[in-house]
Amino acid sequence: MNLHQPAQRQANKLPGDDLAAERLAVEKFAIGQSLPRSEDPMLLRGEGRYTDDVSLPGQAYAVMVRSRNAHGNIRSIDTDAARKMPGVLAVLTAADLKAYGPLKCIIPFKNRDGSPMRKPWRGALAKDKVRYVGDPVACVIAETVLAAKDAAEAVAIDIEPLPAAITAEEAVRDGAPVIYEDVPGNVCLDYHFGDTDAVNAAFAKAAHVTRLNLLNSRVVVNAMEPRAVLAAYDGGRFTLYSPSQGVYGMRANVAEALGVTPKEVRIFTGHVGGSFGMKGAVFPEHICLLHAARALGRPVRWTDERSGSFVSDSHGRDHTATGELALAADGTFLAVRIVSLANMGAFLSPVAPLMGTLNIVKNVQGMYRTPLIEVSAKCVFTNTTHVSAYRGAGRPEGNYFMERLIDAAAADIGINRLALRRRNQIRAKDIPCKTASEVTYDSGDFIALTKQAFELADGHGFARRRQESRKRGKLRGLGIGNFLEVTAPPSKELADIAFNADGTVTIATGTLDFGMGHATPFAQVLSEKLGIAVEKISILQGDSDRLAVGGGSGGSKSIMHSGTAILEAAVKIIDKGKEIASHVLEAATSDIEFTRGQFRIAGTDRAISVLDLAQKLRDGLRLPAEAPQSLDVTHVSDGPGGATFPNGCHIAEIEVDPDTGAVEVVKYTCVNDFGTVINPMIVAGQLHGGVVQGIGQALMEMTVYDGDGQLLTGSFMDYAMPRAADVPGFVLADHPVAATTNPLGVKGCGEAGCAGALGSVMNAVIDALGECGIRHLDMPLTPFRIWQALREAAPRDVGHPSR
Repeated sequence: MNLHQPAQRQANKLPGDDLAAERLAVEKFAIGQSLPRSEDPMLLRGEGRYTDDVSLPGQAYAVMVRSRNAHGNIRSIDTDAARKMPGVLAVLTAADLKAYGPLKCIIPFKNRDGSPMRKPWRGALAKDKVRYVGDPVACVIAETVLAAKDAAEAVAIDIEPLPAAITAEEAVRDGAPVIYEDVPGNVCLDYHFGDTDAVNAAFAKAAHVTRLNLLNSRVVVNAMEPRAVLAAYDGGRFTLYSPSQGVYGMRANVAEALGVTPKEVRIFTGHVGGSFGMKGAVFPEHICLLHAARALGRPVRWTDERSGSFVSDSHGRDHTATGELALAADGTFLAVRIVSLANMGAFLSPVAPLMGTLNIVKNVQGMYRTPLIEVSAKCVFTNTTHVSAYRGAGRPEGNYFMERLIDAAAADIGINRLALRRRNQIRAKDIPCKTASEVTYDSGDFIALTKQAFELADGHGFARRRQESRKRGKLRGLGIGNFLEVTAPPSKELADIAFNADGTVTIATGTLDFGMGHATPFAQVLSEKLGIAVEKISILQGDSDRLAVGGGSGGSKSIMHSGTAILEAAVKIIDKGKEIASHVLEAATSDIEFTRGQFRIAGTDRAISVLDLAQKLRDGLRLPAEAPQSLDVTHVSDGPGGATFPNGCHIAEIEVDPDTGAVEVVKYTCVNDFGTVINPMIVAGQLHGGVVQGIGQALMEMTVYDGDGQLLTGSFMDYAMPRAADVPGFVLADHPVAATTNPLGVKGCGEAGCAGALGSVMNAVIDALGECGIRHLDMPLTPFRIWQALREAAPRDVGHPSR
């Protein structure tokens, strides 16, 4: 059945055929069914509506002028020549934007000594100093893009170059360049979690301590759709078209920066071509264009180009850590300690300090009984592009650190790595379980899930496959990457459900789909509860004027938050419907029951469907004044009862060509616990994408700056991205244990692929290289890095023809 075109009408239908067909559609596409994403046909036909597809009459065009120096004092900005060029309408500098507030970091963390973290003031345009290549210094607005580009080239910026600090390690050294005068040592946050004395005691009594220096490498987000802005001002109100991760929160943040009330701002977000955390923030371009629209009295638009995206979008990851795992003589984990530096880049994004601090604490625990955790992290400014959330935002990092330590410990003390994991996994009978990370797990069956994954991957047959690879001159490795993520905490969310005149239903909710595919699973939730066919349900998320509240999307929370709100709203619809149906069916409200989309007098065949009842109301059904006059419901939910804990076991198999260092992922198997799975097809798609991003970071994506702060990997000619040929087919299976923190029993899935892939792929490559005496290498494991390590390793018999 094609859900996106009306089914051909059949002749000679019998009475009740429509109702029977409706029931069949509801049952076929209820929760748990792999219903195709409703938006895909439109997107595949090129009919999506992204920000750059929107045009307004009289619009002008903006181009940003960015610093070519990584660090320096601004002596002067000469805009005279640019202003005189044909078609130029304005050239903005920081002086034009002095009335506006800063772009804020919202994380309220304190230093280990209790003092507040340092948050330097950050305006939309650099004023006295530039701090990274790409730092916006001016904004040119002209009649055409080409005119704006020409004028941007004419803006003369005189900068006194200063030495640059590129890595966090460089930035904390004595004598390092001072990036902010009010941030001593370039450290904006000295974070600490844990009982130092207890952890030290655990390490002191440990029979074995494994220690690794670990890098969580910097990545460029590279969303398919570049950032874009279209700003207008009319009648005392700003209108902003822009990709985002939630228009309600974006409106509040934009309004705060502009110094106006949220009611004076309207945000529209259409289709979004990927975000991964990056498009959730207010960027300098938003403020520049909104100011220009008001000053010029006409709309202004800007769309980034890929070269600009590489330096001006936020980057992801970039943590260096020393990880230590203390074990008893029998392999029981006693404590884990992480000491790290988190690179913030040149300024604080809204959530920058979160990833290297609290999210490491929550996620390094994983699915293990580790009784003590200590995390010490310094968040450090450098002269590089700012770092912010990137798919997982600390969750993959924490899991990766732990999984590498476990594999290294198993190798160090000669314990089977799978057995070591099983020995320390939290048992199902011990759940709910309060962990050392101060989080209580409500559900999970970790030991059985890991066993299922190992069997599905034919782990017992790996030795045979390794021998076959040796005969072909290849090194083969198998890597296990267990993960458990702590999803975003509860927050209020909207479900505004409206019954439309054409017989359809619209759900307005404050999460936002930036590629995940919300429309279909949200519709499935409502369909299951109200018995309305999925194809009659649509969602609305991208207009801030339609939302009473909205938590946005991020932290793998959308289905928990919007799903809970939709369920609660549906209960209100049913309650209203029973009262209305009692008048239509001439029965007491207490005698009305609701099942399979129908309000029915209990024990009889007298019934009316929810959609027919809505139609009667539109047709003018007369009801007592005290009765509900509509089935429409606007409901603000307090959100689920807590975070969820998606978890899984990912097993990667790779082959290494020792002559070239090239790595091929030849097999990838994973078993995951996402609780109740609303739509298996969409969940599988989310897993595929996350796994590929994890493979990309582990094997090829590499962000390189030179000593002067110039980005050397600033295009796809230099920055490797994974392609279809780089990944195998995936073998996926579920081991669901319903969450108890939300009524659907669901757990987030959007970031899980990254969390499982980093550990499993890195462990697989190190397993292969272990035959040559290589204990650890940092990501990305590029062919050159592996080739070089193999040449430096002690020669061993690895079955290569040349040995």
